[in-house]
Amino acid sequence: MGGYEERASVRTWLYRIATNRCLNVLRAGARRPHEYAAYQPEVPFPEPSHRRAEPSWLEPYPDVLLDQIADHMPGPEARYEVRESVSLAFLAALQQLPPRQRAVLVLRDVLGFRAVEAAHILATTENAVTSALKRARGALAHELPAPGWESAPLPNSPQERRIVDDFTRAFEAGDVDAIVAMLTDDAWLTMPPLPLEYQGVEAVRRFLATVALRHGRRHVLIPTRANGQPAFGCYMRDPRTPILHAHGVLVLTLTGDRITALTRFLDNSLLTVFGLPRSLRTR
Repeated sequence: MGGYEERASVRTWLYRIATNRCLNVLRAGARRPHEYAAYQPEVPFPEPSHRRAEPSWLEPYPDVLLDQIADHMPGPEARYEVRESVSLAFLAALQQLPPRQRAVLVLRDVLGFRAVEAAHILATTENAVTSALKRARGALAHELPAPGWESAPLPNSPQERRIVDDFTRAFEAGDVDAIVAMLTDDAWLTMPPLPLEYQGVEAVRRFLATVALRHGRRHVLIPTRANGQPAFGCYMRDPRTPILHAHGVLVLTLTGDRITALTRFLDNSLLTVFGLPRSLRTR
């Protein structure tokens, strides 16, 4: 605080510090080995529909922590509602932008800073901010899936609870057909940070049948919420013991009464962020 010279608001000054630190981390991150380099799957994965650069910092964020954020309202310049700006689809698409464009879009369209404020934060000109924002919006429009957020059921609504209950029963029973019947035709299955994407009913069916639910593997799903979306702590049954072993976090993206994306986070340490244990004991 001793460095604050009152040339801008405290909010703008703090965001300038945070933004510059983030840009420095991104520059350093380009020289780090990929996080997935050491990952060894238990069985070979089927050929993906797409391969892309992994979103290095894409992790599920508990809704209970989002609820604790005091300032829910972005500024008047924001184009994205709070609920949309924390969705996994938005965050994954955002990370396909160059770092400076990413920063400009977050400052202007998510946080609602005016162009002059964003220019001060980034130590650049208003024209540079306007130009970067135009390019970022155009690129993001190509990265984001077709608009469907408005048709998603409201959080914890009867419609959402019904979908979550139906999915839980199907997944715990290992019923691939029942799961696939709940998907949209263009549904996605991804596993950050792995750069593999499976799109479409048949691609997802093949992955579930040959990897996730192969050979009668059985899971237990503990419901939670992440990024404004239904989520689960995943545990795998061990037929030899009463212990359920941690098996990552699974997040659903819904459109209407269908599931449009399954996002499986493989890092078991994420369970503790949601207040879930690394293992459970069956009754």
